[in-house]
Amino acid sequence: MSDPGISARRQGNLGRITLNRPRAINALTVGMVGTIDAVLDEWTVDPDVRSILIDGAGERGLCAGGDIRFLYESVRGGHPEQADRFLHAEYTLNARIARLAKPYIAIMDGLVMGGGVGVSAHGSMRIVTERTRLAMPEVGIGFVPDIGSTYLLSAAPGELGTHMALTGEGIGAADAMLCGLADHHVPSSRLPGLLEALGSCTGAADIDVCVASYAMPPPAGRLAVDRGWIDACYRHDTVQAITDALNARPEQAAGGAAGRIAVNCPTSLTVALRALRQGRRSERLEACMEQEYRLATGLLRQPDFSEGVRAAIVDKDRNPAWMPATLAGIDPGRVDTLFAFDGSVALTLA
Repeated sequence: MSDPGISARRQGNLGRITLNRPRAINALTVGMVGTIDAVLDEWTVDPDVRSILIDGAGERGLCAGGDIRFLYESVRGGHPEQADRFLHAEYTLNARIARLAKPYIAIMDGLVMGGGVGVSAHGSMRIVTERTRLAMPEVGIGFVPDIGSTYLLSAAPGELGTHMALTGEGIGAADAMLCGLADHHVPSSRLPGLLEALGSCTGAADIDVCVASYAMPPPAGRLAVDRGWIDACYRHDTVQAITDALNARPEQAAGGAAGRIAVNCPTSLTVALRALRQGRRSERLEACMEQEYRLATGLLRQPDFSEGVRAAIVDKDRNPAWMPATLAGIDPGRVDTLFAFDGSVALTLA
C-alpha cells in the first residue's frame, strides 16, 4: 500500500524516497512509515537499485518528526495501543535503515527533528547544509529522546549529546558533524547537481567520491567553542547537579542552557539522563531502541505528555503544568516503573 506522503522513484542507479508533506514539514505518519518500509522491501532485493536516498519536499526541512498529534489524539481518545503500534513500526524502520546492506544517503536539509533524525542519522551517508537545524526536543513535551537517539547522542564526544538531549536545543551543520550525526556539508545550492550525479554511482566508493566533490567546509558552529563548560557541567548523573553546575559557570551560554532545561518536563529530563547513561554502556543500537520503546510507551500514558503536547501544539500557550512541577518532586519508583513498561506490543529487534 502506498501513501501520498511518500514519493518513491528510480533515478538511474538511485532509488529516491521523498517525504512529501511540505506543509507539515514532512512529519511522518503511520502510512508514510509503512510505505518507506515497503519500498525498502522492493529496492533492497532489486539489483538495479545500487543505493537509496531520502530527502524532503519543500524548502523548510527534511522532517519535523513523527506525527505527535496522532500520538496525542490516540492517547486522549483512549487508544494508546494505536500510538504503541506507530512507535513500534517507526523504531523497526529506523533499526532497518541502520543495518541496510546498500548505501543509504540522507539529505538533512532544513529542519530535522525527532523522527526525522531517525530516518536520516542512522544512514551510511548523512549530508547536511547551511540550512540544517537538527534537534531532539522531546523533553519539552513530556516525552523522551527516542528513535535510537540515546545510542547516537551517548556516542557524541564528551557530554555534547547530554547537552542536546536535556536542552532540546537545535544545532547546525558543523555541530551535527562534530556530534557524529552527519558526515558531509554540501551547500543547498549544490544539492541539485549532487542529486543528479548520485544517479550514476554504482556503490559506496563511487558515492564517497561524488559527495566529496560537492562538499565544502560548513559554517562555524558553537559546540566546539562551548565544549569546556559543557563537558564540565553535564558529567554529573542527576539533572539537579547539572543545572547547579551550569548556573555556577561564568559563561552566559551556560546560564542560558540552565534556563532552557528549567522549562522542560522534570520527569522527562530525569528519564532522558538515565537512558543516556545506560545507552553509553550499550554496544547495540537495538538494545537502546528497545529501552526507548518501553520509556516512550510508558510516558505516553502519563499526564505530562498530553499536557506538553497541548501547550506546544494544540493550544500553543507554551505554559505546560508539569506533574510534578520540579525535579525535587520526582518519585524514583515511578521512574523505575517507566523503565520496566513494555507497551501493548513488545518491541524486540534482532
